Amino acid sequence: MSLNPKCHLITVSGGKGGVGKSVLSANLALALQKEMRTPVLLIDLDDKSCGDQSVIIGLRPQKTVLDLTRFSGVVSEQNMKNFLAWHKTGLAYLGAVTGPEQSLSGDPALFGKQLYGFSQYFKYIVVDVGCFLSPLQFSVLELSSAVLVVLSPEVLVINQTKRLLNEMHSATLPSQLFQIVINQAGQGVSTGAIANSLRLPVVAVLPKDEMTSSQALQSAEPFVLSRPTVALSQAYHDMVRRLVGGILQKNKSLIRPKKAEVKTPHSASSPKSSSPVSGRQRELTPLIILKMQIHTELIKEMDLKKDLTQAKDEASQRELRNKTQIVVSKLVDRRGQGLSRQERSQVIKQVLDESLGLGPLEELLADPSVTEIMVNGCDQIFCEKNGKIQLSPVTFTSNQQLRNVIERIVTPLGRRIDEKTPYVDARLADGSRVNAVIEPLSIDGPAVTIRKFPQDRVTISDLVSRFGSMTSPMADFFKICVEQGLNVVISGGTGSGKTTLLNVLSSFIPVNERIITVEDAAELQLKQEHVVRLETRPANMEGTGEVSIRDLIRNSLRMRPDRIVVGECRDGAALDMLSAMNTGHDGSMTTVHANNPREACSRLETLCLMAGMDLPIKAIREQVAGAVNLIIQIGRLSDGSRKVKSVTEVVGLQGDTVTLQEIFRFKEEGFDKNRKIIGQFQAMGMIPTFIEKFEQRGLKIPRSLFTMSSSPKKETPSLLSAGKLGPAAKRPGLRGLSHLPGKKLPPKEGVKKVS
Repeated sequence: MSLNPKCHLITVSGGKGGVGKSVLSANLALALQKEMRTPVLLIDLDDKSCGDQSVIIGLRPQKTVLDLTRFSGVVSEQNMKNFLAWHKTGLAYLGAVTGPEQSLSGDPALFGKQLYGFSQYFKYIVVDVGCFLSPLQFSVLELSSAVLVVLSPEVLVINQTKRLLNEMHSATLPSQLFQIVINQAGQGVSTGAIANSLRLPVVAVLPKDEMTSSQALQSAEPFVLSRPTVALSQAYHDMVRRLVGGILQKNKSLIRPKKAEVKTPHSASSPKSSSPVSGRQRELTPLIILKMQIHTELIKEMDLKKDLTQAKDEASQRELRNKTQIVVSKLVDRRGQGLSRQERSQVIKQVLDESLGLGPLEELLADPSVTEIMVNGCDQIFCEKNGKIQLSPVTFTSNQQLRNVIERIVTPLGRRIDEKTPYVDARLADGSRVNAVIEPLSIDGPAVTIRKFPQDRVTISDLVSRFGSMTSPMADFFKICVEQGLNVVISGGTGSGKTTLLNVLSSFIPVNERIITVEDAAELQLKQEHVVRLETRPANMEGTGEVSIRDLIRNSLRMRPDRIVVGECRDGAALDMLSAMNTGHDGSMTTVHANNPREACSRLETLCLMAGMDLPIKAIREQVAGAVNLIIQIGRLSDGSRKVKSVTEVVGLQGDTVTLQEIFRFKEEGFDKNRKIIGQFQAMGMIPTFIEKFEQRGLKIPRSLFTMSSSPKKETPSLLSAGKLGPAAKRPGLRGLSHLPGKKLPPKEGVKKVS
């Protein structure tokens, strides 16, 4: 929240204690009030304050900053008088603490709100923020018209001041705000040497006068009042005249300038010039040109590639970011004349993100409503938000910066992307899946696709209640099937939610079983304790060393698995997966790209043929029919929602045909007023053939689970919510259901043959 345009906020800080910040703040406020003949507010916001400011001006405040931030109302002229202490000259004062026994505390956001209320009644506000800056102090510094940095002419103090300035630069405060005040001048480092060392203007040089300062402290009356004619007091009045003579107005305009235009070599002649970007014309705005220039100069000043390689732990990464942020802030101050503070902070953040992070993708990755990010060159970033694809306003500075981000993703994983291998699969630290393609395959610049990994793990109840992807009876059915060791194939198109559903179903695997997961890019997040995660490896620069999914599946058979979970079958690995399912590894799961269960079977046959074993088609179909028990078809509908469209049992092989029977189906019935699809899940009335096997294990499942009414209002209640599913049956390697009352299910009923 910005202060009133008529109000100027002057903050006083210093790199070291004992340089006179508190004395300067009090005398400056009184000199300002006397010089401008207007009410002034003095605030003590020193994090280490013991009430020194109260002693200097001779006031004992009854209310403090903490009291102000606890006040939830609006500051009015009446209640303002209750919060503030008033000096005989009319100076208003808000203390940090009432005495040494208290410590300063307060919410930055609430303090900013109340500070805005005070700004309606004062033209000038002076705030002593001390030398230890916390979020509370930074919230005030960001609103300042000027930051007076106080120091004495000593080498150690100058070094501490550099630390403070770096800290402020790191918080993206513009250099134009900083004004140096040399206190206790006389002997020591010269004024010119200090200005050259800090590269900042000196707004005031205050002479050393220990007698005047000492008498003022003893009498609790600032010397600008008690001894207005001495040189020290006159220096304060000179400082006030310099500040109000143009410095405050100039810096205040940076908060909301009338017309913020970046002064670059190109902006004067052609601010909207365009430059070809791999076949597309791209508008180069002044901000983009500025970022490109800052990137170029940053590379000259820092070896970021080397620094990023060495920064492996969190502490060193944080240190590198702070160091880079200081350099970028100074470069922006040098190049970005005329930027508003908001634009300045935006440029600094974007340059930092592109130099050390994932650039504009950081913002999209932090948005929980974004599920997929698609980058088509540096100037086109699409994202899927709440199920709908839309163009994002953020862009990369250049294709080179996008290329750097891609390399930053793949290098820690031991993968590479170059002209010889122009595409790669990888993952982010949070598990999100990444695919990248560069030139010459991608004509309009590097293309990146990121499938985000959800921060909160999706559960079966989320799929039922939040997303409506299935019903409670279907969820119960899936739980039973996984616990009892059925082999499951999840089928669907790209982005339909196959991996998410595989993650959810994997959570039903009993904790006492050993699970091996095999993936191209590790996405599965199983919560069981006994899990071994395997990931493929691409070939090295010599073309050797590749480890494929087939290799990992074959190797996993030697690792004594109870179940094998393969992220996706996309080549000859399907044959190895089916062989594993057929050789005692019941309960294994995988996904496959297909439009319906029948096509999923055909897809598995095609993938098996890619193994190069030259097997007859009937032998492959026998493998499919013998290995797969259940096919779950999931799809993304036109409104962006994802539904389990079909649940189908693989019954067996009849002649040369794999026989299927559908158990559940989602039927679309139209659209509502918001263009959301209306439909319902239906049980097809078919009893799965494996129910007999479950009964032999002591499980009894109500017939109503497969014969529920087509009306959603009369849907069979969840067995889980009804409390009918008890503890797992005690059987080695399996986890079942307790005995349920009711009629025994009929023997194997009619089988629906799907041709």
